[in-house]
Amino acid sequence: MRIEDALTKARSEGLDLIEVAANVNPPVCKIVDYGKYRYQQAKQERDAKKHSSGKVKEIKFRPNIAQHDYHTKVKNSEIFLDKGMKLKLTLMFRGREMQHVDLGFDLMKRVCSDLLHIGHVESEPKKLGKSITAMVAPLPESKRTRKYSQKDDEAAEDADSDDDANMAA
Repeated sequence: MRIEDALTKARSEGLDLIEVAANVNPPVCKIVDYGKYRYQQAKQERDAKKHSSGKVKEIKFRPNIAQHDYHTKVKNSEIFLDKGMKLKLTLMFRGREMQHVDLGFDLMKRVCSDLLHIGHVESEPKKLGKSITAMVAPLPESKRTRKYSQKDDEAAEDADSDDDANMAA
């Protein structure tokens, strides 16, 4: 169909002529209500953005984790959740540690409860083979609160760079 014929047909119906595929020979066009078309496209983009929250980061724990290591991993988890990433929390058992699976579940529940201020648990801790896994997704930005401060992060980075400088000397 010629462009002029398509335009007159679209105008007679009170609609718009939209070019769908310009790189094809002949170009493909549609006769639609452009306002409605734009609204549907924006709605699809919002839905796609809502359902895809980016990357999934994994934080691995051990049942007999030291207190400082635990706080470091929780702090890193908070940073990832604050950036909008999902978390997969994994607790791995080895050897005789399998005798105390209940301690592993207690640790995973503690981690999940420590992250409730910035994320919500998508899947409760489940035992899969020799590990326990749980998924945590970030809360909406308006509901997030931070327990760590940015100054702590900067101080840790400064200390790391000082250590690197001392090691080089």
